[in-house]
Amino acid sequence: MSSTTVEARSAARVALELACEHLLSLQDSRGFWQGELQTNVTMDAEDMLLREFLGVRQPDETARTASWIRSQQRSDGTWANFHGGPGELSTTIEAYWALRLAGDPPDAHHMAASARFIRAEGGLAGARVFTHLWLALFGLWSWDRVPALPPEVILLPSWAPLNVYAFGCWARQTIVAVSLVKAHRPVRALPFDLDELVGIEQGALSGAGRGGEDPRAGMSPVEQESDPRVSRWQAWLTRLDRVARFYERRPVRPLRRLAVARAERWIVRRQEADGSWGGIQPPWVYSLMALTLCGYPLEHPVIRRGLAGLDGFMIEDEDDPRGVGAPPGASRRLEACQSPVWDTATAILALSDAGRSSGDPAIGRAVDWLLAEEVTVSGDWAVRRPGLAPGGWAFEFENVNYPDVDDTAEVVLALHRVAAGDAAPALVRRAALQAIGRATRWTKGMQSAGGGWGAFDAENTHSLVREVPFLDFGEVIDEPSADVTAHAVEMLAALGLSDDPTARKGVEWLLSEQEPGGSWFGRWGVNHVYGTGAAVPALIAAGVDPSEQCVRRAVRWLEEHQNEDGGWGEDPRSYDDPEWIGRGASTASQTAWALLALHAAKERSSAVDRGVDWLVATQRADGSWDEPQYTGTGFPSDYYINYHLYRLAFPVMALGRCLAEEG
Repeated sequence: MSSTTVEARSAARVALELACEHLLSLQDSRGFWQGELQTNVTMDAEDMLLREFLGVRQPDETARTASWIRSQQRSDGTWANFHGGPGELSTTIEAYWALRLAGDPPDAHHMAASARFIRAEGGLAGARVFTHLWLALFGLWSWDRVPALPPEVILLPSWAPLNVYAFGCWARQTIVAVSLVKAHRPVRALPFDLDELVGIEQGALSGAGRGGEDPRAGMSPVEQESDPRVSRWQAWLTRLDRVARFYERRPVRPLRRLAVARAERWIVRRQEADGSWGGIQPPWVYSLMALTLCGYPLEHPVIRRGLAGLDGFMIEDEDDPRGVGAPPGASRRLEACQSPVWDTATAILALSDAGRSSGDPAIGRAVDWLLAEEVTVSGDWAVRRPGLAPGGWAFEFENVNYPDVDDTAEVVLALHRVAAGDAAPALVRRAALQAIGRATRWTKGMQSAGGGWGAFDAENTHSLVREVPFLDFGEVIDEPSADVTAHAVEMLAALGLSDDPTARKGVEWLLSEQEPGGSWFGRWGVNHVYGTGAAVPALIAAGVDPSEQCVRRAVRWLEEHQNEDGGWGEDPRSYDDPEWIGRGASTASQTAWALLALHAAKERSSAVDRGVDWLVATQRADGSWDEPQYTGTGFPSDYYINYHLYRLAFPVMALGRCLAEEG
C-alpha cells in the first residue's frame, strides 16, 4: 500500500471522527437531533401577512422579519426559491409586498429593482393562484378572479372524484381551510396599493399560472375547451370551475351551512398538540384565518395554540450565528416545518455506520426519544386502509394524523441497529422490537397496488386533481416514489424479509422505475442523485446482485456525473430542465448519497476515492461542511428545502461505510 493511500485513509478517518464529534455536539439534551429546515422567503412574507390579517402584527417582529427578507434578495432585485436559483415571480411579489408592509418605500433602490422584474414578468396577473388569494384577502385582487373552491368539497364521499382524500395530505389540509376562507371572501384594508406592480402586458385571465406558463392563460373559456394544448380533463375542469364560480355566488344556503360546519369541525379535529396543522406552514396559516372567519376569537384555545405554535417555529438570530446569510443585527425567519424524527433516525444510522456502539449513551437517549414519538392512533391514511392497525412515525414533533412511510422506514432501520445488538438494555431492545413489529405491519399495509409506496397515503394516485385550476402550488398527490419505496424495501430487507411478497413487489416496482440513463428520480430529495443513492442500496440489500445490469447502469450514471473536483451535485432545476439532471456544484449531502450507492454496489473505483477525498478536503475545522444549496424537495419544480443536518449526517454515513470496508 502506497504512503499516499495510507495518508488519504488516515485523513478520512480523522475527518470522520471530527464529523462524529460535531454531530454528537448537536444532540438536544432530550435525546433528539433537529437541524434547521430552511426554505424561501414566502414563509416569512406570508407570516407577516397572516398577522396583519388577524390584527396581531407587532412592529418589532415585523422589523426583524423584514431584515431577514431583505438579506435574501438577489442582486437583480428578485427573490429565488432556492440558493443560486433564478428569480421567481410569485416569491418576489410576496417578498416585495411584505417589505411595503414593513415600511420600505417603493422608490427605494432595492424595491424599485424588484418592481421592475415583477412588471417585466407580467405583474400581479402573472402570479400563482395562491398569491392571488393573498392579494384578494387585502382587496388587491378581485375574488371573482380566483378559481372556485367551494367548501361543499368536504361533503363529497371518499369514492367520488375530487373528494378531499384524493389529494395528498398537505394539499388536503390546505384546500379544506382555503375553501372556508374563500366562502367568506374577506377583505382587510391596507394603507397602500400595489399599482406599481401592474405588468407591462396585462390580460391574463383568472386561473392563469405563473407568468403565462399555463396554456390556458389569456384564453376565453370557449378557447380553453378547443385549444389542442388543453387536455380533455382540463377542458372538463374548466367547465366545472365556471359552474362552481356561479354556485359560489349563489350557494344553496342549507347546503352551504352544512359544508361550513363540517369543514370547521374537520379542521379543528386535525389541530396537532403543538398548535399546528400537519406540522407544516400552508394549512396552518389558512386554518387560522378560516377559523377566525368562522367566529373564533383570538382568545379561543385553538387560535391561541395555533399562534403560539407559529412562534415556536420562529428562528431568532443575532448577527447570523448559524451562517445562513442572515444580516447583521436582529432578524427572524420561519421554519415551514421541523424534522426532528427524520434527523434523529439519520443521526443514529450515521453514528452506527461510523462505528459507535448501540450502547453509546447518545444513541440510547435518541432511541428512548424515538420510542416515545411512535404514532399509535389512526389518521387520514385509514380512509384508504380502514382495517390496518396504526404504527409508525411522523416527520415532526407533533403530527399524529400523518405518520409517513419514509420516516417510519428510517426509524425502523435505526431501531433495528440497536435491537440487533446486545449493548443496549434489554428493556429498550424489547420495546424497540415491539415498535418495529407494529411499524412493519403498518408499512406493509401501506403499499400501493402496483408495488410502490407513497409517503403518507396508499393509492393516492388520481392525477385528475393536478388539473384543478385552483391548485398551482406544486404536487398535490402522493403517488409512489422511488426514494420512499427504496427506504421501505431496505427496511424490510434489514429485518430479514427480502423474500416476503411485499418486498419482492417493491423491488419489481423499483426496477420498473429506473430511468433510461440508469438513475432514479428523487421525489423528496434533489434529484436523480438522491433517488439513485436510495435505490441502489435498497436493491442490493434485498438481494439484487451488484453485477446485475440495473446496478451497473446506475454505477455508470453516477461515475459519468461526478464533478471534476470529485464531488457530486445536482441543481433543483433538474426537475424542469433535463440539461440539469445530475449537474450542479458539489455538495456534501449529494456526494454522500452517491458514495452510499457506489459502496453498496461494491465499487472500488477511483470515483469512490475521489468522492471521499472531496469530503475530506472540503470539511470545515469544526467537522461540518458548508452547504448553502437546497438538496431537499418539498414539491418538485416548485418548493425546495435546505435541511441543515443533511450536510453532516449523510457524510458521516458515507465515510463510515467506505472506511469500514477498508478495515
